[in-house]
Amino acid sequence: MTKPTQGTIKAIIFDLDGTLIDSAPDLRVTANKILAAAGRRAVTLEEVQGMIGDGMPTLMTRCFRATGGLPAESEIKAHIRAFLEVYTGEDVEPEHLYPGAAETLEALKGAGFTLGLCTNKNYGPTMTILKKLNLAHYFASISGGDSVPGIRKPDPGHLVAVMQAIGIAPAAAVMVGDKIHDVSCAHGAGLKAIAVSFGYASMPMAELGADAVVDSLTEVPGAVARLA
Repeated sequence: MTKPTQGTIKAIIFDLDGTLIDSAPDLRVTANKILAAAGRRAVTLEEVQGMIGDGMPTLMTRCFRATGGLPAESEIKAHIRAFLEVYTGEDVEPEHLYPGAAETLEALKGAGFTLGLCTNKNYGPTMTILKKLNLAHYFASISGGDSVPGIRKPDPGHLVAVMQAIGIAPAAAVMVGDKIHDVSCAHGAGLKAIAVSFGYASMPMAELGADAVVDSLTEVPGAVARLA
């Protein structure tokens, strides 16, 4: 890993699912519990990987759409509430961290970068996961999908809220994520974007429009140095 050094970039904001952790297995377990109770088939891991990125309510909606269509609005809302009640993030294990995640966060923070987290996963489960994996202390600001009322990625306002919390101008920051939402949100908020190639992107990396693409989290410091 390239030794992190600060230049014009002072802050790095990370996505969570598909960027720092492989959350699909745990999300699939919870989703299938809700689907089974509703008499639906189970979804596969590959299906869930393609559904992640727009928040847990949207994930549950997509699961129902993929297994027989959406029920009445009142029913799908009840299923979403059940999903949010069942899923806590407590089942996440260290092996769900992508290789180099903790090492990279430690190196970046040690080099003086301010780190933030901007995820569409609800704040409660996000904090449970970060604390269990001993990652919470790396971040100066953490924003979940329900942290800013009515706003979540790809709305740039979600990322702007994180930048305001850490007090660093967008021009001095980069966003690290795995999907087009992360890239478009970053550019809309005035940040440069680094895309990881191993996450849940539903389109080719070349089409994401990221300013840099890395194949490992340990490559992030080098990408940041080049962008600076």
